[in-house]
Amino acid sequence: MKISGNTILITGGGSGIGRALAEAMHAKGNKVIVAGRREAALDAVTARNPGIESMLLDIQDEDDVAAFALQAIERFPQLNAVINNAGVMKPENVPAADNLAIAEETIATNLLGPIRLTTALLPHFLQQPRATVLTVSSGLAFVPLSATPSYSATKAAIHSWSMGLREQLKNTTVEVIEIAPPYVQTELLGPHQAVDPAAMPLADFITEVMTILETQPEAGEVIVERCKPLRFAEATGTLGQVFAALNAQHG
Repeated sequence: MKISGNTILITGGGSGIGRALAEAMHAKGNKVIVAGRREAALDAVTARNPGIESMLLDIQDEDDVAAFALQAIERFPQLNAVINNAGVMKPENVPAADNLAIAEETIATNLLGPIRLTTALLPHFLQQPRATVLTVSSGLAFVPLSATPSYSATKAAIHSWSMGLREQLKNTTVEVIEIAPPYVQTELLGPHQAVDPAAMPLADFITEVMTILETQPEAGEVIVERCKPLRFAEATGTLGQVFAALNAQHG
C-alpha cells in the first residue's frame, strides 16, 4: 500500500484503533473520512484534526450501508481505500442462553458490515488506478477467547474472507491488507481495557502498524510483534498452550 496520497474511509473512526489510524493516516498526507454511529465522537475527531471529514453510518443496517457507499463515492470521487474497522466485542454466557442477541449483533457488525460495505465500494475501487481494502481482524482470529466466542469467530471469518478476496483481486488494481491487532488499550471491552497494563498501548500499536505499512508495502497481513504468538500458534505447535494461557488470563 502506498502510505500517502490516498482518500481513505475508516469505519468506527470515532474512537479507539479507528480514530488513531485516522489521525495517523491524516498525518501522512491522506484525505481521511471517519464514519460511525456516534455523531459526537466523530465531531470530536474532526474538531481536533482539521481536514478530516465525517459521515454517519450504521454498519449493522444493510440499507444504510448501501446508501452510505453511494454518498461516500459522490462526496469523495477520489475514494480509493477503506479500513473496515468498526466492531463490537461483548462477553457471552452460552450455557445461560443470554448470547443469541449478542451473537447476531456481533455478526452483523463485524462480518456482514465489512462484506456489505466492501462489496458496495468495490466497483468504484476497480476503476481507480490503485485501491486498497483493509480489514481489521484480531489475534483472536487465530486463538479464540472463550468468553467472547462470537467475536472470535467473526474475526476468524474476516481473516478467511480477506484471504479469499485477496486471491480474487490479485490481477486487479485493488489490494487487500489484513491488520490483526493483539489486546490493545482501547475501550472495546469497556473503560478498564484502556488502562489495562496487560494490553498493548494504543500509540505503540499504531506506530508499529504504520511502520509495517510504510516499509512493507506488499505485505498482505500486518502482524505486530505482540500478536505473533497468537497468529502463528498453530504453525509453531503451541496452539493448546497459548489457548490455555489466554483464557486463564482473561477468564
